[in-house]
Amino acid sequence: MSRAPDKGARGTSSERDKDADTGRDAPPPRETTVLFGHHAAEQEFLASYRSGRLPHSWLISGEAGIGKATLAYRIARFVLANPDPCATAVRSAASLALDPSHPTVRRIAGNAHTDLLVLERVPGDTGTLRTVITVDQVRRIVSFFGSTAGEGGWRVCIVDTADELQYPQASNALLKMLEEPPARSLFLLVSHSPGRLLPTIRSRCRRLILKPLDAADVAAAATAALGPDADAAALATAAQAAGGSVARAIALAGGPLLALRQRVEVMLDALPATDPGALHALGEQLDRDRSLLDAFVGTVRDWLVRRLDAEVKRPRPDLARLAGTADLWDKLNRSARDVEIYNLEKKPLVFTIFGLLAEASRG
Repeated sequence: MSRAPDKGARGTSSERDKDADTGRDAPPPRETTVLFGHHAAEQEFLASYRSGRLPHSWLISGEAGIGKATLAYRIARFVLANPDPCATAVRSAASLALDPSHPTVRRIAGNAHTDLLVLERVPGDTGTLRTVITVDQVRRIVSFFGSTAGEGGWRVCIVDTADELQYPQASNALLKMLEEPPARSLFLLVSHSPGRLLPTIRSRCRRLILKPLDAADVAAAATAALGPDADAAALATAAQAAGGSVARAIALAGGPLLALRQRVEVMLDALPATDPGALHALGEQLDRDRSLLDAFVGTVRDWLVRRLDAEVKRPRPDLARLAGTADLWDKLNRSARDVEIYNLEKKPLVFTIFGLLAEASRG
């Protein structure tokens, strides 16, 4: 049966984070009935379902915050509400959408559908959210799929996210189920970084690769998530800087995260020149407010992505420059991860990163 709601934890994916500036929550994916910008992926699944040859396992991948978990729940609702692929309702469906008043929608939103199992990080014994999905959680799949479906149809397991599976124990436990899936079982694996998953897990899944949303879809999705009181102008501005992520747009809208991003972008545009005073001030700001670190790192990542794209589009890409940018990406991520794990000061990180970026910009 499905997991009971976890007190004090709404889940783990950035696709359902609280708006850091307004303090309001966007609805979590299990409660979200509207999907923006992923019509092709939705139609691909629907066509496969209608064919009667539905793969048991699907890997839904793409950038964080673009709607992967929302799509996974949308698929689960549709399949659980329409267990017969040959039914008229399935054949005539234009999308995977269900009426918000449908019993299946209400039960999944309330975490009360007996034929849906969700594996996600949960609080540990101390009440703090675990860093991984544990092997004991994954082992619940055996009993879940070992019993008869409560409503005589499909049994669905959502893993949100597969990137957070405890390695190697939980990953191997899931792999065993994917290798010999029970009849009328459906696995929906959400992943921000599918390349980090076991190759044997990836090889047993049908891929649904979601592209970043365009700014209009980001703004529309963020507005729908936050409701009629949302600041449409602020969200439109944030959507332009969100890199296709609804979660990032919500976090950026009208608050210090957007201001920080714009400030860092100005500094990046000035490279290879750097202003030591500005670097000191930025480092001190990050040390005062830990919530700003992700915005800083994300802005630099986006700058590196633009640099890579520009190089790839050249008639004769410079392989050394591409390799150097990839190396910068790795150094940025490692340094940021160390700062986060060991609670280090942020100012040295700022100077280190801008030093590396300035050197690369001179090349």
